[in-house]
Amino acid sequence: MSEVFHIAILTLLVISAFFAIWFRDLLSSVISLGVFSLILAIEFYLLRAPDVAIAEAGIGAGLSTAIYLIALRGCGKARTKTGGDMR
Repeated sequence: MSEVFHIAILTLLVISAFFAIWFRDLLSSVISLGVFSLILAIEFYLLRAPDVAIAEAGIGAGLSTAIYLIALRGCGKARTKTGGDMR
């Protein structure tokens, strides 16, 4: 039964990584990367590494996603203020 969960988690990891690359919208890609990190934290927990799982969930899914979202928000304001590309 445990092997079924590992295979399902690994399949979800591959799917979320594919969507992170496939999406053209950067916000969707960032959310997909956050989902990837959260699923990876679950896999670490299933592999009996709870300390690594907590670090991955806190830093990978939480902090990194928040930093990417803040950066996207800042870039969006810079583009709309000048009325186009930043050239």
